[in-house]
Amino acid sequence: MYVTDRKVRFALVGCGRISANHFGAIEQHAENAELVSVCDTNPDALKAAVERTGAAGFANYSSMLANASPRPDVIILTTPSGLHPKQAIEAAEAGFHVMTEKPMATRWKDGLAMVDACDKAGVNLFVVKQNRRNQTLQLLKQAVSQKRFGRIYSVAINVFWTRPQSYYDSASWRGTWEFDGGAFMNQASHYIDLLDWLIGPIESVQAMTATLARNIQVEDTGAMLVKWRSGAIGTVNVSMLTYPRNLEGSITILGEKGTVKVGGVAVNEIRHWEFEDKLPEDELVQQANYETTSVYGFGHPLYYDNVIKSMRGEAEPETDGREGLRSLEILIAAYKAARDGQAVSLPLEY
Repeated sequence: MYVTDRKVRFALVGCGRISANHFGAIEQHAENAELVSVCDTNPDALKAAVERTGAAGFANYSSMLANASPRPDVIILTTPSGLHPKQAIEAAEAGFHVMTEKPMATRWKDGLAMVDACDKAGVNLFVVKQNRRNQTLQLLKQAVSQKRFGRIYSVAINVFWTRPQSYYDSASWRGTWEFDGGAFMNQASHYIDLLDWLIGPIESVQAMTATLARNIQVEDTGAMLVKWRSGAIGTVNVSMLTYPRNLEGSITILGEKGTVKVGGVAVNEIRHWEFEDKLPEDELVQQANYETTSVYGFGHPLYYDNVIKSMRGEAEPETDGREGLRSLEILIAAYKAARDGQAVSLPLEY
């Protein structure tokens, strides 16, 4: 059932650092959306969220699903990644639509189970990919779709950020395999998404990971070699050990008729834009650049625009559960390749 006669109601579980982006996005859509409930097991985090939003507070997730009034339409999961599958399935079985932060799951089978549960319940599963909505990447996506590069030869993605030990020590779930995932799975998740969304289906991946400086279970540094079905070759280099601060989140594409680098700390600056053919939108390149002190960018409000329109029957979800599985599949393939020391072909066996 579409929501056509009132605001779309959201409830959020997990009032940590990323929740502020969701609060702000909902506030920007106040004419069409409202936050009715928030939930967190940490009393201080819950109190702060209630004070910020005015929403009803719950210390227990199941209790929120059963007792929230007014009843929300969409449950937002901003909890540790390893909790997303169980919470998404519980919400779907209770009849709620689900929006989950990245990564949607830390295990392939769990991601598949989330999609299956939402299918069976007849509800939407929205997977947050807010970076896609940033104007820099929208222009790049348009150029790829228009085939302005001709044949794409080489792609390089770099995510050189820093996460000190204090970041991992701030919560017991951080840096664990079960709930978090490492530099690839967590911090670089949105960049892994670009491999398929921008360039196309992947044939195989190879990878190496290492835990060089942080006292965590997972990797703080990794490198991936990617081969696309088109024949293009690419690399993904990720490290959370950059001294002394976040340095770069970038993608460079080299093609027979074009070269582009989108860089900055979080793909927020088009550093190079050159094509054989000239089009009017090339004049928009410098206008697309924006300043940011956050690696999250400013895509959440734009992402919510599609979610709200989907809930009102005015659009189709741009990043649903199946779209979310595409980047999860690449991540799982990379971890398998690093573990086994050999290339892993895609798709993974279903």
